[in-house]
Amino acid sequence: MTTEQQQEQASLYVLGALPVEEQRAFEAELAASSRLRELVRGLQRAAILVAKAAPQQTPPPELKNKVLRAISASSPDQPQLRQSVLKNLPVSSAALAGFMFHGASDSRGWKELPVRGAWLKLLSFNKERNYAVLLGKLEAGVRYPAHTHPGAEELYILTGDLHIGDRALGPGDFHHADAGTAHGVNYSVEGCTLLAVLPADHELVQFAMA
Repeated sequence: MTTEQQQEQASLYVLGALPVEEQRAFEAELAASSRLRELVRGLQRAAILVAKAAPQQTPPPELKNKVLRAISASSPDQPQLRQSVLKNLPVSSAALAGFMFHGASDSRGWKELPVRGAWLKLLSFNKERNYAVLLGKLEAGVRYPAHTHPGAEELYILTGDLHIGDRALGPGDFHHADAGTAHGVNYSVEGCTLLAVLPADHELVQFAMA
């Protein structure tokens, strides 16, 4: 049985609004409780449905510059304040400056797929060129079900092992799959992390963005 506090934390976790320290503690509980994982997956599915139903709203690209101009005009200590504001802007606003960073130790953004022990994290999304870059993670012993590729797929193994058919891939190995091809069950013996480049409309990209 999940507690009221766990239910509240699960909701914030799915929305990416759980503070970092609480998130780490919650993920430890998540790893130990199948009931809690099922709750999170249900909330993720609900969030996807809500996101798809909501109209898309894109902030005007001049918003950040307008804010910075207003701050510069009113503050004698411009450089220090400007740096402080930039550092505290949300990722979506910071991206307008042309840069984005994901720290290796940053646990935020990971989402568990309906396949237990399989995780995704969106790193970047390029709407103009129609692709996204993601991190993927399989825990030890996880088997990812057979699937067809709606678009081209690029995988680069960072750590661990990934078995695709009769091929065993390890750190530094690369795999490309054309659109329309199919994989049987993929699996990892010791667990793995990988970098994936997928079409923007791929269902895994949509799941990671929700």
